[in-house]
Amino acid sequence: MGMTRHLLMPRPTPRLLSTVVPVYNEQEILPDLRHRLTACLDLLPCDTEVILVNDGSSDRTLDLLVNWAEQDPRIKVLGLARNFGHQSAVTAGLDIAAGDAVIIMDGDLQDPPEVIPRMLCEYSKGYDVVYGQRCSRTGESWPKRLTAWAFYRLMRALVHKDLPADCGDFRLISRPCLDALRSMRETHRFLRGMTAWVGFPQIAVPYDRPVRTKGHTKYSWREMIRFAWTAAISFSPIPLRMSLIAGAVLAFIGLADGVYAVARVLLGHYNVPGWTSVMAAMCLIGGGILLSIGILGEYVGRIFEEIKGRPLYIVSYRINTDSTYSTYASVEK
Repeated sequence: MGMTRHLLMPRPTPRLLSTVVPVYNEQEILPDLRHRLTACLDLLPCDTEVILVNDGSSDRTLDLLVNWAEQDPRIKVLGLARNFGHQSAVTAGLDIAAGDAVIIMDGDLQDPPEVIPRMLCEYSKGYDVVYGQRCSRTGESWPKRLTAWAFYRLMRALVHKDLPADCGDFRLISRPCLDALRSMRETHRFLRGMTAWVGFPQIAVPYDRPVRTKGHTKYSWREMIRFAWTAAISFSPIPLRMSLIAGAVLAFIGLADGVYAVARVLLGHYNVPGWTSVMAAMCLIGGGILLSIGILGEYVGRIFEEIKGRPLYIVSYRINTDSTYSTYASVEK
């Protein structure tokens, strides 16, 4: 089954382009981000705003953001009360974005601002989602590239068949797509999967991902594994089905072993099995049961967190933003 076909309607350049950038302890790279992003936006044929979301930084990131916002009225700053995580920080920026189109990009400059004009060209052709697709990953080790390759293919199988491979959150989304995303308020968020799920016409813009020149990545191996697990659990019942299949396989093995033992008794060839084989079978079955309970518990835990209805994030301060956004941004779930 192929990807859904859409009727593309050409449209003008957006009157206002919003750019959402979550930042967390990025004091080293912020001056470079400011220079390159400003230079890029100054060349665009439309009005622009930049929403910088400070996700609980503990270094001098806040000071740099305040200075930037004081010197450029296009810069809006949201400060979260603590570190709520990358996906929630992006959501906070999307909630107050006023543009006809919105760019999501990270603040480490591995999402090059120079790609934005190419995204706008595809937007003008009628595409509602234009995502940056990495052609190369400069400076990354082969284990990192291999795990990234496996992650995106696994996510396509678990999350959504139309989830583009080798694409992060760097993308342009139109106002209709943004409105659809803002209606989805689940706690455990996987925005690139949510963007694929809404089904608007999408297209890739290939680019070479540069090496991070300053600072360090905030995604450790542990964080990446947790992110992949959240994506799988939030979007797919396949882990539950896998535990069901594993239980069926173990039951079949146990049944086959029982039939084999009865047959040996009836044929007079029965001998007392060894302790090792009995313990191995018990550990196999017990481990399968505990694994299934653990996976089920993950789903139950997420249901519990969803029904509490807590806000996705708490905003502690705003700079250059309209105060009328406060209720929606801080409280609505």
